Amino acid sequence: MQTVLVTGGSSGLGLAISTRFAQQGATLLWVSHDAEELERGRDQLRQLHPDTTVHTLVQDLTEAQAAEQVHAWATSTVERVDVLVNNAGFGNHGPVHTQDVQREIAMIHLNAIALYALTRCFLSDMRARDAGTIVQISSNSSFQPIPLMATYAATKGFVTQFSRALSEELRMEGSGVAVVTLCPAAIADTPFRKVNDMDRVQTFDGLATTTTAEVTRDLFRALATGQRFVVSGWRQRALMWLRPFLPHRVMMMLVRRETAIRG
Repeated sequence: MQTVLVTGGSSGLGLAISTRFAQQGATLLWVSHDAEELERGRDQLRQLHPDTTVHTLVQDLTEAQAAEQVHAWATSTVERVDVLVNNAGFGNHGPVHTQDVQREIAMIHLNAIALYALTRCFLSDMRARDAGTIVQISSNSSFQPIPLMATYAATKGFVTQFSRALSEELRMEGSGVAVVTLCPAAIADTPFRKVNDMDRVQTFDGLATTTTAEVTRDLFRALATGQRFVVSGWRQRALMWLRPFLPHRVMMMLVRRETAIRG
């Protein structure tokens, strides 16, 4: 039986991924800063899988030493963590100069620094066992600059480049530890768009929009087949074929269309 730690596991994509692991009989560990959300998510999951064990920790991952605290909690709660899913994150929309500086710094901490720190904590355990999987939730925003979502896209650029490089390092040493980088397009059916005040941003109804069901399906197909880099969503994969042929100015025109405010 697997033990799976999912940051932000109690809602949105994290909950969809958790539900699929629960279907396979996994024990779940969830970390979130929102205690009420943790309870709602656990109740929702247990309606579908009442026998699933879900351990929860209320922790703000933007705080100093948060990763070490999560690691200490997890290792004292279960024998080992087989799968770490670094899913927690948030975004924003608007020109950089209009954004609250502290909120942007918090976003960098959560999306990039906390992910890095958690990866390092659990990677040590997994390398010692020569087994384990780390799933990094990145984004199609990591593939190019995104005006009006500049800092968010930059954090996801870090996630993709760091995670793919780490995966290759592990392959080079013949390690049994896997790092899977998942890059979905904008997901229409999660709280992300509302929580981050982005409900009217075109990308959630745009060219490559996807769903939690599609992203989860793509992830578990990758886990089953050993794929390490996943561009999720069939529409996004189709657009990827065009990317090498598009001049930068055309790409930026498409990006501006996707990040525009509807109506």
